Amino acid sequence: MLDLAYVRANLPAVEEKLRARNADPSVVLGDFANIDQRRREAITELETLKAQPNKISEEAGKLKRIGGDATALMDQTRSLKEREDTLQSAATEADTALRTILEAIPNLPQDNVPAGKDEHGNVAEKHWGDPPKFDFTAKPHWELGEALGILDFNRAAKISGSRFVVHFGQGARLERALANFMIDLHTREHGYTEVLPPYMVKSRSLFGTGQLPKFAEDLFHCDDKGA
Repeated sequence: MLDLAYVRANLPAVEEKLRARNADPSVVLGDFANIDQRRREAITELETLKAQPNKISEEAGKLKRIGGDATALMDQTRSLKEREDTLQSAATEADTALRTILEAIPNLPQDNVPAGKDEHGNVAEKHWGDPPKFDFTAKPHWELGEALGILDFNRAAKISGSRFVVHFGQGARLERALANFMIDLHTREHGYTEVLPPYMVKSRSLFGTGQLPKFAEDLFHCDDKGA
């Protein structure tokens, strides 16, 4: 999630980068500037008011000691308390609204990333090796996998839904080998430490990694009310 201070200080740049992602800033940011302004005004007034009750109470005490009527001052104190509660509520409400906006802002592209309407606007940064040349029409891996009997997309769809695959035999072994190769390479040569975290995570963890709320509809989940 982007920092509130960063978005506030760089709002025009954030809007421009959203447009570069083909996003509508007015939809993504909503009423950000006005909400932020109301929040800051509420906090500023609240800080100013906090010092006044003590001052009024001191004046009321002096008035009582000389036999005066401090009713008006005490009424003023109650009025200030009500105003403080209203301002605190407004600041909290604005905080919640701003957090909702910030959580929905996608990652902003770097300045050197070329803008494009779709994947056809992508630019190759570098090439490694030479693309293989075949004297026949190459098939995609999913067709080869199904023909070899090592991948089954239809069965996976029945079990879990779309975008899953069941691996059989050499397919399962290849998947396991690739995972082992990646882990071994990075732990032995690149200073990484192997970690086996829980498979299930709380929703707030996904907010921390940026998966929520942006990809809520893409996630398989269990209800975790209060988590």
